Amino acid sequence: MRNIAKWRCQLREYDIEYVSRTSVKVQAITYHLAEFPINDDTLINADFLNEGILRVDDEKDEPTWKMYFDGVVNSAGSGVGAVLISPDGRHYPVAAKVDFSCTNNVVEYEPCILGLRAAIDFKVKELEVFGDSMLTIFQTLEQWKIKDAKLVPYHEYLEELAKSFEKISFTYTPRTKNQFADALATLASMASITEGNLIEPLEIRIAKGPAHCNAIEATNAKPWYEDIKHLLQTGQYPPFADCRDRKTLKRLAMHYFLSGETLYRRSFDATLLRCIDIHESQRLMEEVYGGSCGPHMNGLMLAKKLMCLGYYWSTVETDCLKHIRHYHRCQVYAD
Repeated sequence: MRNIAKWRCQLREYDIEYVSRTSVKVQAITYHLAEFPINDDTLINADFLNEGILRVDDEKDEPTWKMYFDGVVNSAGSGVGAVLISPDGRHYPVAAKVDFSCTNNVVEYEPCILGLRAAIDFKVKELEVFGDSMLTIFQTLEQWKIKDAKLVPYHEYLEELAKSFEKISFTYTPRTKNQFADALATLASMASITEGNLIEPLEIRIAKGPAHCNAIEATNAKPWYEDIKHLLQTGQYPPFADCRDRKTLKRLAMHYFLSGETLYRRSFDATLLRCIDIHESQRLMEEVYGGSCGPHMNGLMLAKKLMCLGYYWSTVETDCLKHIRHYHRCQVYAD
């Protein structure tokens, strides 16, 4: 308020009067409507003027081919690599070892040209190019000037290749998002490749678990109940058993019952549980726990479930606890 009063005093010298701006009163709008009445039969236009200015159309971007490129120069040599990614997610890597002396800037142009050639061979029409070389990307976009005379023929040839596509774009990407092409270029630079030596494309698989989990070992080991079964059949102890082992084996055999060639264990409720070996126990655990209607129970519940079904082996609880560790996600998201 003090500043406004000061301005008004200064403006009076020039016969200028300051009038503060006030808000539009509701009564003024009423006067305006009264002066310009609207007939009752006038149709109201509900369309909003220029409503399409701020509208964003939901255009579905169709997936296009993508290319990542990178070049590497080190003490072992120079290498270039590029990766073509199809709209369905398939990766097509290409790499080459540079067998002539060149600068770092030249090595950055070589993989881009190598990838564009591969894309032309695949008859790609629309391509998105990504690279971590600011020099190549920004010179191609004509944002940077070409000062090195050695790069002029590379730039002209790259523009000629770009004309083979109906739509092509160049985007700079950090090295952290260009690791695949960087790994190909590093591998090509360090590998010792002779002329005529063709290296087949690498196949990279995803290992979802330790290698020994998928190993199938054919073993001739006897089942865990072999000594008990032999004692019940013949009444003889193993030749290597000492006095203590014989007492332990005799005490264990009191809980088992032999019917023909099948061995059963007497449970506390007088139920006979059939003794099974390790291969059959693994199959039963997978069927009961990981079946289509499996409740994804914990280890102890799984062991009790198997014994209720009439099966038994000596390490049933320990094996069930180890088995469910491979299905942690099922335990978390079980209904």
